[in-house]
Amino acid sequence: MCPGSYDPVTNGHLDVIERAARLFDEVVVAILHNPAKHGTFSVEERTGMLQASLGHLAQVRIGAWADTLVVDVCRQVGAGAMVKGLRGGTDFAYELPMAYMNHHLTGVETLFLPADPRWQHVSSSLVKEVARYGGDVTGLVPEHVLSALRRRFGRDPALR
Repeated sequence: MCPGSYDPVTNGHLDVIERAARLFDEVVVAILHNPAKHGTFSVEERTGMLQASLGHLAQVRIGAWADTLVVDVCRQVGAGAMVKGLRGGTDFAYELPMAYMNHHLTGVETLFLPADPRWQHVSSSLVKEVARYGGDVTGLVPEHVLSALRRRFGRDPALR
């Protein structure tokens, strides 16, 4: 399982998911969200973006879960492992205690994949911030996500 909020999906996310798909027979991309929080994109929009980005991978399925522990989602889908991408030491320091807790709770293993150096600086929150203020995030997200960001923040050249 590859859990995340994917608000929105970035090329870094896609790299990790595609690499996980080469390691496992099936990969569940789990969109985890809190209904009390309003993301930039709805869960339906995020699901659509992921489907458009990952449709070429038959062994990948996408689902969404709210207000639950990630290990409970693993149990529901029969996943014995989670795959997480790490951009650097800060991500590792954040993810390691969660990996220990998840293992303590259910025995689920967390596998860390180092980010491709091309994507080490990319995060959904940074992409959104740059796009919100008119910066160019071309090449950091799939083209359909770039278009959605431009529409969401009123930066679509077609709208001018």
